[in-house]
Amino acid sequence: MQTPDFTLTRNSFGKLVLTTADGTAHEGVVPVRAFPISAADDGLGMMSTDGRELVWIPRLDALPGATRELIEAELAGREFMPEIEAIVSVSTYATPSVWTVWTDRGQTDLVLRGEEDIRRLTGTTLLISDSHGIHYLIRDQAALDKASRKILDRFL
Repeated sequence: MQTPDFTLTRNSFGKLVLTTADGTAHEGVVPVRAFPISAADDGLGMMSTDGRELVWIPRLDALPGATRELIEAELAGREFMPEIEAIVSVSTYATPSVWTVWTDRGQTDLVLRGEEDIRRLTGTTLLISDSHGIHYLIRDQAALDKASRKILDRFL
């Protein structure tokens, strides 16, 4: 376990406060993953309110338990990315269209504004942004059922 050269606490307003080794306190810091999908626990920056990186954390699991728990709780509150497991139906093959999808959090509807809202992250991983700014992940396009792949192919 690595001993960090900073401390992390929450203030009375629930914001994270990072105190560096020299005693400087930075209120309202935000953890940002370098690779949130492909390597979620590798590389994390603690960012100031003006967007500067204050601390780089190579591995989240190398931190002491209390510090890691604070960071994980903050990330859980900020990162909301349901994974699409099946595409149930689409209202039309033209955009905008309403997609009914089954995710790891249940069934929902999303509005796809245009084909450009479907981004390929890797060979089989896709990120879909809906009209409300929510990002949906398809971790492995090939793992979808045949009907879902057929619908998706019409938009790619």
